[in-house]
Amino acid sequence: MKNLKFVSIVVLFLIVVSHNMKAQLTGKQIVDKAYNLPSGDDQTSTLTMTLTNKQNKQRIRVIKQYSKDLGNVEKKIMFFKSPADVKNTSFMNWTYENDKDDDQWIYLPALKKIKRISSDGKNDYFMGSDFTYDDLGDRKLDDDTHKLLREETIDGEECYVVESVSKDEDYMYTKTITWIDKSTFVGVKKEFYDEDEDLLKILTIKKVIEISGLQVITHSEMKNVQSNHKTSMMLSDVKVNTGVDASKFTERMMMRGI
Repeated sequence: MKNLKFVSIVVLFLIVVSHNMKAQLTGKQIVDKAYNLPSGDDQTSTLTMTLTNKQNKQRIRVIKQYSKDLGNVEKKIMFFKSPADVKNTSFMNWTYENDKDDDQWIYLPALKKIKRISSDGKNDYFMGSDFTYDDLGDRKLDDDTHKLLREETIDGEECYVVESVSKDEDYMYTKTITWIDKSTFVGVKKEFYDEDEDLLKILTIKKVIEISGLQVITHSEMKNVQSNHKTSMMLSDVKVNTGVDASKFTERMMMRGI
């Protein structure tokens, strides 16, 4: 009878272990959930970008931005409103649902010319910030191999910690490490490593709010730990699902402005 009871306990233990193993998400599954968080049909906001150098001197830029999900492509456009030296500059990004790379354009009013960002140019930093053009696009899930490293707690929230290693040896980041909130699947921190596998930048999500059931990041900061330069991004006047017209996302609108 004792042996039978022992066997029953062992079987129960194995069932529980098996269930837990099946329930454990892989690194790729975790990143996939983070990539595919719902963002609504469209979004409008005002972005205040603050650039701070190692002497703690600041430059502030105000941008009006729009995005729209058209099913097989997501389009975003940004219009610089101030200061005077960047006013009327605009930037547009199209992200495709398939494996096609993002299309990106920038309009420079001083030249009265729209420039398409080449694949090589995506490593350049955007308007003096700590974000590259590549950072402003959406990375494809299968561009990297994803590995769940561990679980950690940040500010009281339990997070998955996932390492993503680029499959392209020429990519500017050899790897990234992302902390993803277990309850919301919002990325709350991300480390970027350079070609020598040294820590280059840290992206920290400072504030996330819920709007119409959607998780919206309203304050983030990217710090280049090698140059001691940082860029703060703060969103205000955020609106979702207001019916932004698809005609806003064109080269003609880039030149025309808002």
